[in-house]
Amino acid sequence: MRHQRFNPDFQFVKEPEHFNKYTDRELLQYCLGATMYMPGTKDFLPKIMNCAMPGLTTMVFCFEDACAESDVPAAEENVLRTLDAISTAIENGDLQQDDIPLIFCRIRSLEQFKSFAQRLTPHMAKALTGINFPKFNSENGDAYFAYLKALSADLGEVLYGMPIIEDPRVAFKESRMQELMSIRAILNKYYDMVLQIRVGGTDFSSCFGVRRGVDYSIYDIMTVRECLVDILNVFSRNNEFVVSGPVWEYFRASKRMMFEELPKHTLDDYLMKRIPLVNHEIDGLMREVILDKANGFVGRTVIHPSHIRFVNGLQAVTREEYEDAKQILESTEGGVHKGQSANKMNEIKPHTNWANKVMMRARAFGVIENEKNYLMLISDQTA
Repeated sequence: MRHQRFNPDFQFVKEPEHFNKYTDRELLQYCLGATMYMPGTKDFLPKIMNCAMPGLTTMVFCFEDACAESDVPAAEENVLRTLDAISTAIENGDLQQDDIPLIFCRIRSLEQFKSFAQRLTPHMAKALTGINFPKFNSENGDAYFAYLKALSADLGEVLYGMPIIEDPRVAFKESRMQELMSIRAILNKYYDMVLQIRVGGTDFSSCFGVRRGVDYSIYDIMTVRECLVDILNVFSRNNEFVVSGPVWEYFRASKRMMFEELPKHTLDDYLMKRIPLVNHEIDGLMREVILDKANGFVGRTVIHPSHIRFVNGLQAVTREEYEDAKQILESTEGGVHKGQSANKMNEIKPHTNWANKVMMRARAFGVIENEKNYLMLISDQTA
């Protein structure tokens, strides 16, 4: 896989790197980008076999919220059949490892996870990157990861876990910090198996009977914002874990998503000053992704293919960010230095964690010339 393949003619300052499930975890945790959820019953095999969605790099077959309980057996059979077919295609040379997205399964419970895993063969597991654990908490978390660890050993295959923090005990203030610290203790125990931490903005909103509108961001919903702030505080400190942003619920089914010609202003001018750019649904998504990046989230959950290019395109790093990060990481003297564009100070020690994160995003999503190039990248236009 490689990000930004939806626009193959775009000229990067530094190309995104290729990755697959066997890529070193240190980089791979930054590579997921727009992670698209779909019901486990969906027959997605033809699109994978035909490489029909080059922008899609990470997908999740859901056995939980997106799948009725009565449909779980059929969903499991569909996923097992899909994994088997993909692994066979790779062995036969019909697909390359780099052609297939990172594939995860979102299970319903430990019991359902075990039932599914018992039919998972080493052959199938070659096409599976890991398991998403919904409503992950201090009571079920250790059991989830302990079983995943044993399963990985039995299959002789790399399988990662992705906890989804969305439990009411995190939503409610009186129990939140104790719960988050208990979850952190579990994740520290299985550190090398944790690829990303995901958050459930919809579940948190449900706890308070609220839902953000298309003209608002999740950061405008104060009760949910507090949950996200504390999750980032506990897990993203010193870049210990990569945390991805919550799902954006709105999309427009129109096939024509892009503008006819490149807009004249910068992306921030459009999105932050509320000048219409693409449409309400996509503008709202991009506005939220910009705030994600400002707060330290990397990538996010998506539920519609139209979201992928915008989420992944906006993860790219500008040359200025890249050069500043490089200067900080290559410094042997510490102290304070003038930034590469002579418009900011780079304080070596305090900015090191930021620089490490920028360099990882640069490797995963590429380096572009400047802010205006975001519009060129997501528009398919190169001039």
